[in-house]
Amino acid sequence: MTLFLLIAAGAFGGLTGAMLGIGGGVVLVPLLVFGFHLPLEEAVPASLMCVVASSCAAAASYVDNRLSDIRLGLTLELATVVGAITGGLVAAYLAPAMVAVVFGLFTLYVALQILLVRTRNEEPAATTVYTPTNYPLGISGSFVAGGLSALLGVGGGPLKVPLMSYGMRVPFKVASATSNLMIGVTGAASVASYAWRGHMKLPLVAPLVVGVLAGAYVGSRLMPRVPTAVLKKLFAVVLLVVAGQMFWKGGEGLWPSIWK
Repeated sequence: MTLFLLIAAGAFGGLTGAMLGIGGGVVLVPLLVFGFHLPLEEAVPASLMCVVASSCAAAASYVDNRLSDIRLGLTLELATVVGAITGGLVAAYLAPAMVAVVFGLFTLYVALQILLVRTRNEEPAATTVYTPTNYPLGISGSFVAGGLSALLGVGGGPLKVPLMSYGMRVPFKVASATSNLMIGVTGAASVASYAWRGHMKLPLVAPLVVGVLAGAYVGSRLMPRVPTAVLKKLFAVVLLVVAGQMFWKGGEGLWPSIWK
């Protein structure tokens, strides 16, 4: 029974991750921790492996459909890697709890903007010709996303998608597909690190990856057909989940020091 539940959880994470460009980690970690009662140190590497699997399953379809902007993705991914390295170096000098709360406030703000603020102009279809703007903002934001990934153990998708969509004027579906391409590269480095230290539990990861591959395949086929407005609402809901995780993580570190 647990085997089928793990496959189902992986399928849900893969479907969500492929459609929204977040990899599914922000969905899978709370599912594994609260639903399957796994310790966080086992849930995180398993989730990262699923992020890589989701990216691999969906990226080929998005590139084939010309939804992924490869040039933009490579440019921003370089900044993300530099940010991740920097985040790892400065992690000892920053309070992760405070960083988590700030990131939670940001994701909460973006989610409320999507859910409550109505835009007059409808976004053009993803297949139309567009030109990314604000490269300095995109590169600096990707640097921050990489640093947050190293500091908090979260993927950069929740930051990269709104960064590309709202900051660089990239169509939302292109931003999601490009983010999906990038997070696989970032996640692969983290997976190698966990596997080297022996933290990758194959009996746990195997059924999750089976489900993720199936879910990501379906999600990559569904995403081009789903209206952009619906995808944005789903993304906002996921951002609310991310905000809740960040407030919980930050609260664990801040409240004891406040009450001392």
